[in-house]
Amino acid sequence: MLISTKGRYALRVMIDLAEHQSRGFVPLNAIATRQEISEKYLESIIKLLVKAQLLTGLRGKGGGYKLTKAPEQYTVGSILRVTEDSMAPVSCLSSQSNTCPMATECRTLSFWKGLDKVINDYVDSVTLADLVRTSADGFDYVI
Repeated sequence: MLISTKGRYALRVMIDLAEHQSRGFVPLNAIATRQEISEKYLESIIKLLVKAQLLTGLRGKGGGYKLTKAPEQYTVGSILRVTEDSMAPVSCLSSQSNTCPMATECRTLSFWKGLDKVINDYVDSVTLADLVRTSADGFDYVI
């Protein structure tokens, strides 16, 4: 499993918004500046997050973006699944039905399924609030 820049940047955006949520709607250019992400690329990521209802946006003066829920209610997994095509460690697990002709005889399939479960359990156990707390304690946590 390889997390794309889109997934990593989505996490950074969500952390940024969680850290600045007391300001209400946060302008796109402010996020882009703080995170050193181009506004154009950031727009495509934010569009996905809004469509998935993880963020809400407001146009015009005083507009921007904000979280739709408290940071404790977002898991890293819920954010990454919006931006990543698959989080599966191998392609045969990337869809609901395993179409591999070797699936019934595959000696490694149970291993890959176990790894997939560990990955999903872990990303679903870490919340956005956990990541905000990590950075607020003075650690230089980089995604």
